[in-house]
Amino acid sequence: MAGNSDPLTPRAKLAVTAGKAVAAASRAAGRGSGSVIGGRVALKLDPDLLARLAQNLDVVLVSATNGKTTTTRLIAEALRAAGPVVSNALGANMPAGITSALAGGSEAKFGVIEVDEKYLAGVARDTDPKCIALLNLSRDQLDRAAETRMLAENWREGLAGSKAVVVANADDPLVVWAASSSPNVIWVAAGQMWKDDAWSCPSCGGVMQRPGDDWFCGECGFRRPTPSWVLSGDHVLDPHGSAWPIHLQLPGRANKANAASSAAVAAVFGVPPQVALERMYQVQAVAGRYDVVQFQGRDLRLLLAKNPAGWLETFSLIDPPPTPVILSVNARGADGTDTSWLWDVDYTRLTGHPIFVIGDRKLDLAVRLEVANQSFQVCDDLDQAVQLAPPGRIEVIANYTAFQDLRRRVGN
Repeated sequence: MAGNSDPLTPRAKLAVTAGKAVAAASRAAGRGSGSVIGGRVALKLDPDLLARLAQNLDVVLVSATNGKTTTTRLIAEALRAAGPVVSNALGANMPAGITSALAGGSEAKFGVIEVDEKYLAGVARDTDPKCIALLNLSRDQLDRAAETRMLAENWREGLAGSKAVVVANADDPLVVWAASSSPNVIWVAAGQMWKDDAWSCPSCGGVMQRPGDDWFCGECGFRRPTPSWVLSGDHVLDPHGSAWPIHLQLPGRANKANAASSAAVAAVFGVPPQVALERMYQVQAVAGRYDVVQFQGRDLRLLLAKNPAGWLETFSLIDPPPTPVILSVNARGADGTDTSWLWDVDYTRLTGHPIFVIGDRKLDLAVRLEVANQSFQVCDDLDQAVQLAPPGRIEVIANYTAFQDLRRRVGN
């Protein structure tokens, strides 16, 4: 919790200094931000450093398969109404990256931390959070992150008896099951567009019934809890029934859901919904996501989609046909090397769009589009795809490392 005493021992201060030096050297060598390697060095010198850095902060952790980077940014903006914030805003969300981020926030009151799903329980133990936001769980990087129910079980066990206020999505059965082990949960009706990971009951394995927006297990009685915060169109309803307008520069239904959860988190820290939502309007892009850039005389909107649930949400926000669409897929370590998830994406939603395919695994994607009866062209690179695209703004959708490649190519 926030306080005034210096929690850093001489060893911890040495670890912070060494980590920053290594990060600076990494940046100077053109190897990225250096946050991960700097954090690793710092934790090697002081394994308890993350806990020490978090000791004087009011911490909120944000975890999910989709939307955690954006939601972390929205929460950080909202909490700045109440004091200085330190956050891993660029998405380095494992312990080393989190440690690097907190090492740069000595004057902060709040720590707003995005956490990779696999590391949530451990980071929660280290940081003693006041609040934990759980947004969704769906299949992603199956070769690394394992099956969704296993992740939910890890969350459930790791958060059992936690003192933190858990803000959780009432519409995702896996999240509800994971959060239900916590004594203090605030339920948010944030919606769930992707349902294919939640047709079997996480509690007993029975078949879930999903009438309308409701859900329940007919065998064990596990069911959707009553939410106290509700996303309703362009408004969020607070626990008192007051409707607050959501005005975002970020597009799509998913970001309204992120804003609703962020407003509920901000309220835990005493920031009223009106103030929180007004501050969220300032966010125009998040680590390049949603940016519109100029490239070869064309407008390109950069969109990140790294798993079936993310692609489904992204298809819902792109401009209608005949807007050209460039799709880019890699399968490097950070993406997950298994591309079988492409078969879970409904590419018929792109019917009518001119489609151009690039990336390391463009041929995998081409086979999938062929089976979906889509018309497309395979291109050597972004330059060729842009040259072939018909007039108008181009929607560019890419998974994680492909997205970073595109940002470098367009100078973003």
